[in-house]
Amino acid sequence: MTGPIAVDQLTLTSTERAVVRALLYFDIFRHPLREDELRRFLSTECPDEHCVEVAINTLAEEGLLHRVGEHFMLNGSSASVTERLEAEERARRRMAKARSMSQLMSHFPFVRGILLSGSMSKGVLAEDGDIDYFVITEPGRLWVARTLLIAFKKVFLFNSRRDFCVNYFVDTEHLVIEDKNLFTATEVMTLVPMAGRTVCGAFFAANTWAGAHLPNAEAPCLEQVPVPKRRMQRLFERLLGGGMGDELDEWCMLRTKERWRRKFPEFEGTRFELALRSRRYVSKHHPRNFQERVLTAFAQGLRAFEQRTGHAVS
Repeated sequence: MTGPIAVDQLTLTSTERAVVRALLYFDIFRHPLREDELRRFLSTECPDEHCVEVAINTLAEEGLLHRVGEHFMLNGSSASVTERLEAEERARRRMAKARSMSQLMSHFPFVRGILLSGSMSKGVLAEDGDIDYFVITEPGRLWVARTLLIAFKKVFLFNSRRDFCVNYFVDTEHLVIEDKNLFTATEVMTLVPMAGRTVCGAFFAANTWAGAHLPNAEAPCLEQVPVPKRRMQRLFERLLGGGMGDELDEWCMLRTKERWRRKFPEFEGTRFELALRSRRYVSKHHPRNFQERVLTAFAQGLRAFEQRTGHAVS
């Protein structure tokens, strides 16, 4: 019986390795990629407009990737493509709701920018999927803004996250994402600005580090992003200003953090920081710790591919 091929026995070009890495990453989500998406998610610069096409053809000739229509994958079948197309249709149907909710949130006190995140930002949505939002707030009032949004969800949406999942907040003075890796770079570069044109632009300008992981990805166009009118917003913000507002914001943070520690006792130390980061300028509520799980699965996928094929792609 033939064992695993020795890694480095066979050689791929840098673009071919990058194509394999991109497909391995999105295989974790059963998300086949089109050629334009492959270019966008390459981990190396694409020297010319034909580089991805040439790499795809070579890898296909060697039996290392599969094509179904205009989609490519390393593992899976036509069922993966069917699932993606169905998920795209669900996302299209829910986009109007995402826009209306984004506009509503943009008028809440101290909210300065709204961006779509999660699967909707990749243009897909599972049957039971939520619409996720990345929220940018005024400094010193992040936890007040978050508490008001959560209260709205609980009272008026009966605590349903289906159209209103606000799980990541930063303020305008702390726009740089602290965790810098392939997962966060992909999430940053796929965020979809929905409200707050200037603030969204500042966010992408502050996170150019993502280009080190995805050098061919470009920040989205901001021309069509609405600029909310802030007349009523300013009125409520004056009521929550000054020292009283400072104390309220800190109280909201401490109460939330205390509740999360009770609810998620399995997260301690660095794991709590990664999944449930809670500081005056950032709130991250990812109790499934998706970042850690995805990066672990990606590393395992790289090793498995190398052992199976003999091609070094790490």
